[in-house]
Amino acid sequence: MLTKTNTVTVYDPRGSIRFENVAAAPRKQKLAGLRLGILDNSKWNANKLLRGAAAALAEDVEFAAVNYYVKHSFSKDATPELIEKIAAENDVVLTAIGDCGSCCSACIRDSIALEKLGVPSAAIITTEFARETELTRQAVGMKALEPVVIMHPVSSITQEEVAQRVQQIRQQAQQVWLGTQPPLTTKVELQ
Repeated sequence: MLTKTNTVTVYDPRGSIRFENVAAAPRKQKLAGLRLGILDNSKWNANKLLRGAAAALAEDVEFAAVNYYVKHSFSKDATPELIEKIAAENDVVLTAIGDCGSCCSACIRDSIALEKLGVPSAAIITTEFARETELTRQAVGMKALEPVVIMHPVSSITQEEVAQRVQQIRQQAQQVWLGTQPPLTTKVELQ
């Protein structure tokens, strides 16, 4: 914009990012006797991974209950009503799957919503979407949320590959809930 003094005002279209950094829910001391919630985002093979992971986790942990929930759009956040129901009925949660852009960010946002309600949540993402996960958890405001990272891809894998990924989930989910999961190594800082 040109003013009478022949100066030009230039506005920076990038703006600035402002976000809070909310702490994750307190981690659990033990998993035995807790209620496990499973949130399936209806992606191809998410059901196979989650059901397989629930069975594998049950070999290590005696859960008081395992409750299964499905949201019918992988690219949208779960409704607040569903998040509240899951939080009320469970002590820890496993969500899947983040193996593309929109489903990954929605999966992480679902986990953050559960964490804000005090429920440790393990969101399953694939290696190819670690950077997007890092950006989402920073932008939404929970940098401490640690995901479960499995090999990519997921949608076109064999039953044997599903079993391999289930073992990755089995180990990492327990670490996320107990607070022993090593930090995500992909680092992207929002300015």
